Amino acid sequence: MQIDWTHFTPWLSLGGGIVLGIASAMFILLNGRILGISGIVGGLFRPRSGDVAWRIAFVLGLLAAPWVYVAVAAPVAPRIDAGWAMVILAGLMVGIGTRYGAGCTSGHGVCGLSRMSPRSLVATLSFMGAGFATVFAIRHLFA
Repeated sequence: MQIDWTHFTPWLSLGGGIVLGIASAMFILLNGRILGISGIVGGLFRPRSGDVAWRIAFVLGLLAAPWVYVAVAAPVAPRIDAGWAMVILAGLMVGIGTRYGAGCTSGHGVCGLSRMSPRSLVATLSFMGAGFATVFAIRHLFA
């Protein structure tokens, strides 16, 4: 195994993790809610009174963030080694998985683990295990 040193960004990854941790902690402390994107978006499909505006603002912030980044930093060309069909299929599979797992990686992996939730530990181990197995299969068995 070799490390792709061109794309190895430990400091940026650490910084992103710290920002995500702070945002998750602030969200639960200030709003009493778990910061999981699948739950936030899912709440838009079954709206409750007084519960829609903050969800829309959150999603719009997620969509606006890349544009803000490009405005203040050098744009980075994404590299995706898959076609559109595979990207769409992967997105659908992740969406189905979040429904079966009752949450996403941010909800379980960041917020749930920090709350010592056994359910979130099992979910996160399942997410990670499935990801490891998929990468191994695609890179070594089906290459």
